[in-house]
Order: sequence, then C-alpha cells, then structure tokens
Amino acid sequence: MHESIAVLTITVLAVLSPGPDFAMVSRNSLLLSRRAGVLTALGIGLGVWVHVAYTLLGVGLVIQQSLRLYAALKIVGALYLLYLGVKMLRSREPAAAEAQAPVAAMSDWAALRTGFLTNALNPKCTVFVVSLFLQVVQPATPMAQRIGYGAFVSATHIVWFALVALLFSHGSVRAALLRWRLWIDRAFGALLVGFGALLAGSALRR
Repeated sequence: MHESIAVLTITVLAVLSPGPDFAMVSRNSLLLSRRAGVLTALGIGLGVWVHVAYTLLGVGLVIQQSLRLYAALKIVGALYLLYLGVKMLRSREPAAAEAQAPVAAMSDWAALRTGFLTNALNPKCTVFVVSLFLQVVQPATPMAQRIGYGAFVSATHIVWFALVALLFSHGSVRAALLRWRLWIDRAFGALLVGFGALLAGSALRR
C-alpha cells in the first residue's frame, strides 16, 4: 500500500475511534455551546502537533523504547482525565433560573486549552502518532512530507470533532437533551474517570 494512502486510512480510523477527545467535545458542545465545542475541537487539533513535534525530533523513538517514560506519560494523562472527570461528577443540580439558561459560561481560551490538554496528554494519541511515523512513514520520506502528514493528522482531528460539535449543539438535539444536563455531565465525568483509571492501571502494571 502506498505510504500516503496508509497514512490517510490509519488516521481516519484512529480519529473516528471514541476516546477522551470525543467525550470532551461532545460534553462542551451539548452542555455549553457550539462555539465551546468547536474551540475544543481546534484545541485538540493543536494538541496533535505536540505528538508530531516530539516524534519528528526523535523523542518518539525514546518514548517507544522506554517503558518507564511511557508509563510516566500515562500517569500524567490519567491524572488530568481524573481531574476533569471528578470535576464533572461534582456538578450540582442547577437552580430553576439557571436551568432555563441555554449556555453555561466558558471562555474561548478555556475551551481551547481543554481540547489542547486533553489531546496532548492522551497516551492513546502518543501511541498512534509515534507508531504512524516510525512504522508506516519510511525513513527516506522528506521532512517536508512528514510535516505535511502531521498537518493532515491535525486537520482530520479538527474537522471530525468540529462535526461532532455541530451535531451535539444542533438546536433540536441540544434542546431534547439539556433537561438531563446534570446527569449527562456526570455520565461524561464517569467516562473520563474510567479512561483515567484504565490508563493509570495499565501504567502501574508495567
């Protein structure tokens, strides 16, 4: 299979698989606003460049060969997911006036930062990008083309999660689900805690 086709196929399949990125974009789009969801998606795309950068610099090979370093990255990612999850689980039932409010407050920077950190600290994305560049992309591939692959991976994340944001912030979908906002927030929180616990468990078993 041609290298470019392999990169395209693997990237699309990896991005479509559910994980913390999907949970955060869905939650922010549904419970906050379309703008918050799209900015979270943009942050995720920017977070991809962290993985691309250290892989192109050769650090990815070190991560792949060092079990301790990879385990440490898993622990950091797990702690961040646990922090977000517990924060959502502790959400309270809104007062009557608050329940009628269509949008909860979240700054653009906070949405962007949340998406960025969720992806940049996600070991799943670490494994994906490192494996893609070290096992699929050939050593003779020019650096400019490698950077182009990185841009494609980032853009694919942004486009897919922006579409997810548009879906979950759609008027009829959002209106039907907002009445359950407390339990939805807690459900996403439990999901993130689950992801974090699995990451921490796999790191500690090494």
